[in-house]
Amino acid sequence: MNIALLGYGKMGKIIEKIATDRKHTIVLKIDYNNLHELTTENLRKADAIIEFTTPGSVLSNIQHCFDADVPIVIGTTGWYEHLDEVKKNCKKGNHTLLYASNFSVGVNIFFHINRKLAKLMNNYPYYDVQVEEIHHTQKLDSPSGTAITIAEGVIENLDSKKEWVNVLTTEGNDADDSSIKNDQVLIESFRIDSVPGTHTVIYDSEVDSIEFKHTAHNRNGFALGAVLAAEWVHGKKGFFSVEQMFDFDI
Repeated sequence: MNIALLGYGKMGKIIEKIATDRKHTIVLKIDYNNLHELTTENLRKADAIIEFTTPGSVLSNIQHCFDADVPIVIGTTGWYEHLDEVKKNCKKGNHTLLYASNFSVGVNIFFHINRKLAKLMNNYPYYDVQVEEIHHTQKLDSPSGTAITIAEGVIENLDSKKEWVNVLTTEGNDADDSSIKNDQVLIESFRIDSVPGTHTVIYDSEVDSIEFKHTAHNRNGFALGAVLAAEWVHGKKGFFSVEQMFDFDI
């Protein structure tokens, strides 16, 4: 399969290696140095496009891929307030898009179990819940898209929670979480140099705590999942989330 990469930083280079190891061909690599090559003609050389850029670039990149009518896999987060609009345009033009806050197989198993756990915890209302996420200091958005997906999985299944709120803690700057309401899920974000990504769901009571945690050792899991997504979406039409690709049945 021919793959185009929009975004050729650390993640793009790892995706390139995994894709070529899986016998795919990278036909286009776009970063800030060659934006002039981001054309409909060049995009049409690809069977699928993998996009890992920035929240400020992703919407424009989506439109470029729609114009070329090539399936796009999006790993960028921080743009989900536009999700409904993008979904509408995708379906209207009969295009193909698959997005995820995290493509890692392990994280998507985590998402699934998190939803099951939240539903179970309805029986034990004396536990409160919060989400913690830790990422490298270069991460631009807060909270992480992964943390939002985790919190939304809790809210959808735990009757006592209605919305999430975020506080950001950086080195030398402790966040104030004193205003969190009982029906809110706190997402506490930490930015620490060189951490690929750690997410923890904490159920806490007066007698004990339950912690459910995923720790990424490197970016390889994200990259592999993105390539698997490009393979899965090839030949399909429609607007997809990564849950449809994994389709856990337990």
